[in-house]
Amino acid sequence: MIGKIIRGIAGFYYVYIEGFGEYECKAKGIFRNRKIKPLVGDDVEVEILDKDLKTGNIVDILERKSELIRPAVANIDQAMIIFAVSDPAPNYNLLDRFLVMMEQQGIKTIICFNKMDKAEEEERKKIEEVYRNTGYQILFTNALAGNIEEVKAVLRGKSTALAGPSGVGKSSLTNRLQSKVSMQTGQISEKIKRGKHTTRHSELIYMEGHTYLLDTPGFSSLYLKDIEKEDLQTFYPEFDHYLDQCRFIGCAHINEPDCAVKEALNEGKISEGRYENYKLLYEELKNQKKY
Repeated sequence: MIGKIIRGIAGFYYVYIEGFGEYECKAKGIFRNRKIKPLVGDDVEVEILDKDLKTGNIVDILERKSELIRPAVANIDQAMIIFAVSDPAPNYNLLDRFLVMMEQQGIKTIICFNKMDKAEEEERKKIEEVYRNTGYQILFTNALAGNIEEVKAVLRGKSTALAGPSGVGKSSLTNRLQSKVSMQTGQISEKIKRGKHTTRHSELIYMEGHTYLLDTPGFSSLYLKDIEKEDLQTFYPEFDHYLDQCRFIGCAHINEPDCAVKEALNEGKISEGRYENYKLLYEELKNQKKY
């Protein structure tokens, strides 16, 4: 039977099989010999040992269509990054870091701004303006009481990694989207205006037919790795149209004259905030020690 690994704990893999439910499985020794480790998200062939106890062995791992490094998970179709419009206020530098990481790994990303009940229409327009020319789909939600049908439509039929800082309502949204797993929700620290981490490990949650959510631990910082500073520009989709129009080949779009990216910035075609984050990330990569 074919199923999907939804979590792995202490050498056991829990495999969800459509129509039959969840099975507790061990991986055959053949994988150790082939130096392959089963990952959450893997589609696997399971040999059923006991139908009543729902136990089995994983005898084969089907070919992976994608593999994330951080977190280590296979076959993710897309990511949805969740930030709150306020309480805590969105950290756009952190958001842009995540977008760069997903671009680097070739994963489509949707941006979701939660807690819209705490936002004025002007705030929504400001957010839309920043990401208008990036090509990213932007959703606005209220996980506690709002309509989330638009979110469900985006997720349907796909395996989606949900990510975001703690305290933005990620667990509340996950609970609204499905009823099989109840995620612990955290509270906002009044002192530092950040949430407490509520997710301890990566786990796939079955939502409905061939639809899975990957809940990942909350993060408060991201460090870019394995990116050359010269490649950073290729992970900003709104730069794409201008990259071959600069005067100099290898233009970094910072200090060079006749730079098409900076011209687009001056014309309002590229967000100033996004561009400032690009410069900060470029300097960070430039100063990163190579070992």
